[in-house]
Amino acid sequence: MTTRILYVDDEADLREVAAMALELDPDFEPRDCASGEAALGMARDWRPALILLDMMMPGMDGPTTLRALRDQPETADIPVIFVTARTQARDIDALMALGARGVIAKPFDPMALAQQVRALLDG
Repeated sequence: MTTRILYVDDEADLREVAAMALELDPDFEPRDCASGEAALGMARDWRPALILLDMMMPGMDGPTTLRALRDQPETADIPVIFVTARTQARDIDALMALGARGVIAKPFDPMALAQQVRALLDG
């Protein structure tokens, strides 16, 4: 059984790298989208097991997207991991306080991304 993972980032090149990196785990089925608004619909319709969410995006940023996901009954329980360059302790604490499952530092290591996601998903 595959694990559906939605990667949300406004940068197309990072979405492409993340998809390839996640596909290194044969159990992962990644999809991606470019905005928080798109993520709300895709998460509701596709029902991923996990959402990897960029923190800083134009329009709807990551924290706003997370709050909107929590407000939809269909997506309220989907775990979210933030992917961000803002990894000082206070930034991570703030994201965890919002209900994030974890934080992955940007730029991420493509060779380690699937393993990091697996550890946070299982953990």
